[in-house]
Amino acid sequence: MSRSSRILGFGHHAPARKVENPEIENRLGLEPGWIERRTGIRSRFWATDEDTLSGLAACAGDMALANAGIDRGDIGLLLLATSTPDHLLPPSAPLVAHRLGLGRAGAVDLTGACAGFIYALMFADGFTRLHGKAALVIAANILSRRINPAERASAVLFADAAGAVVIGPCNDPDRGILGAAVDSDGSRYGLIQIPAGGSNRPFHGGVDLGQTRMTITDGREVFAKAVEMMTACSKKALTAAQMQPQDIDRFVPHQANARIFDAVGRNLGIADHAIVKTIAEYGNSSAATIPLSLSLAHRAEPLRPGEKILLAAAGAGLSGGALVVGI
Repeated sequence: MSRSSRILGFGHHAPARKVENPEIENRLGLEPGWIERRTGIRSRFWATDEDTLSGLAACAGDMALANAGIDRGDIGLLLLATSTPDHLLPPSAPLVAHRLGLGRAGAVDLTGACAGFIYALMFADGFTRLHGKAALVIAANILSRRINPAERASAVLFADAAGAVVIGPCNDPDRGILGAAVDSDGSRYGLIQIPAGGSNRPFHGGVDLGQTRMTITDGREVFAKAVEMMTACSKKALTAAQMQPQDIDRFVPHQANARIFDAVGRNLGIADHAIVKTIAEYGNSSAATIPLSLSLAHRAEPLRPGEKILLAAAGAGLSGGALVVGI
């Protein structure tokens, strides 16, 4: 067994089509600037007809593998965090692993909505510590195909993107996941949902098309619960790591809404300059936002050995979590 794991490489990918706010504001009859004031988003990327979820994921994974400089045969596990797989069955992860040339590495999808990357990285860390093998964690979504274009709450937020990290075994106890906390609140199960498509309400049988699209039933409660869950999980993860918020070099929150992660940062006492923000250009791609932000931040200002980063997310389910990671 390895004492720890460490991040070896980062990757990200977004589709070619960039959608600016005026396109959506004009369609919904919103005044200019409404979306940015409410969400912090100026643009987002949406998939073209040719894009596939597995394709976006493979592009981000390929970049992370190249950045890590690792032999693809050394990857023992691929975890794909997604809410929009290519098909309900089979899972998309084995196809992504095949496209990336990972041989017979294990590969499985995880459906954790916005918190999916947090859970996937935590599980991959356990695999790497137990087996001493590298793992590839990818989060990817094509949410533009699940947006209800007539529902303002979801139509202005969601985006398409993929992000990835490679982790490998390490014996330095100051690297890898130093503290973790996860949480759920099933009493708020229906706040964010796609009503039809699961076994309770299959697509066949005259299902209204609107029931196959994402809906947010109470945006204010989503806001309050997300801030509460991300703050609480972050505090617990910091306690588990025996650290204070001031010890964090960079806070990489799920890019749900700028007002949400700004509130979490204030609750924790983390300086605004330490918060990694990508929402303005890339919007909210659910689980993909954290690895996307990590990769973009690393490209702009490389993460240095010894840095401590805090990751936090909350979303549909409700499900959330936070990780303190040593670089």
